[in-house]
Amino acid sequence: MSWLTPDEDDDQDEFDESDIRMRPNPKANRPRTKRRPAHNDARVARVLGVDRGRYTVLIDEDGDDEHEITATRARELRRLPIVTGDRVRTVGDTSGDDGTLARIVGIEPRTTLLRRSADDTDQVERIIVANADQMLVVVAAADPEPRARLVDRYLIAALDAGIQPLLVVTKTDLADPTDFLSHFTGIDLEVFRSGRGETPLAQIGSALVGRATVFVGHSGVGKSTLVNALVPTAGRAVGHVNEVTGRGRHTSSSTVSLRYRGPEGTGWVIDTPGVRSFGLGHVDPANILRAFTDLAEVAEECPRGCTHLPDAPDCAIVEAVALGRLGPTGAARLDSLQRLLSTFAGG
Repeated sequence: MSWLTPDEDDDQDEFDESDIRMRPNPKANRPRTKRRPAHNDARVARVLGVDRGRYTVLIDEDGDDEHEITATRARELRRLPIVTGDRVRTVGDTSGDDGTLARIVGIEPRTTLLRRSADDTDQVERIIVANADQMLVVVAAADPEPRARLVDRYLIAALDAGIQPLLVVTKTDLADPTDFLSHFTGIDLEVFRSGRGETPLAQIGSALVGRATVFVGHSGVGKSTLVNALVPTAGRAVGHVNEVTGRGRHTSSSTVSLRYRGPEGTGWVIDTPGVRSFGLGHVDPANILRAFTDLAEVAEECPRGCTHLPDAPDCAIVEAVALGRLGPTGAARLDSLQRLLSTFAGG
């Protein structure tokens, strides 16, 4: 029932939505654009670590104004992984003063990417570090027992990424690592041995100068102890091996870049959390062969699809080794190649 008179009711019918004045919203009515600011004033910085969406980055590396700042990522980069070792473009307050927060607006082209997957069947890659030159694999001669297959996986990941591998064997005072090291005879691998009171810090430090070296290793092998010895200010937590399970306890929970300063110069030590598995689902097996340059040349004579494994028919590498064409180290290098390929194939 209407309480309006007929004349008043007619007046009401004269109004509709078009009579209502709407305040213009310039932001809502502004046409969207894909153009983004050029950020010509951005400063290039090195990512030292990542913690819950905040990035510790180093501004003006090796310059007069070198200092650390905290930054967050720009919205347009929200789907791109930013990892330790990345070179990024930063804008905003880059003073590094307490309470300031800069913004990462771009990622510089990467030279290398060290990756791993959850397992060998998982094609989703996890980026561990960017722009590393070397991978230093730390393994114990005993307590915990060395795992050749895990070291193989580290080497495969390094070769796939184009990173030079190095090997440090710790706790050599507890066991002789000669038999273990014989597995890697045919690989171009510099090896350092470390025992109680006999750590070759000077030699290892020389290998770090001018390079970014990512340290990897099974939990409990002494990786954090080695990092603390090379970088006294690192303060990385040191764990112990469980006497029942024989496994080490995870102590490093995040990947972080630390400055190495030695008598011959500086470099970067990139410490990573200890892992017990290393998936290779992302690896291209051709990159493994490419690391054995002499064998790769001979492999060009192999039939298409050759696996280069012992049961591969008409493999040119196997035939060349049998005929002695690859010299006295040919057999050892072929054995190392086949072991890595077998590990990658899940054999």
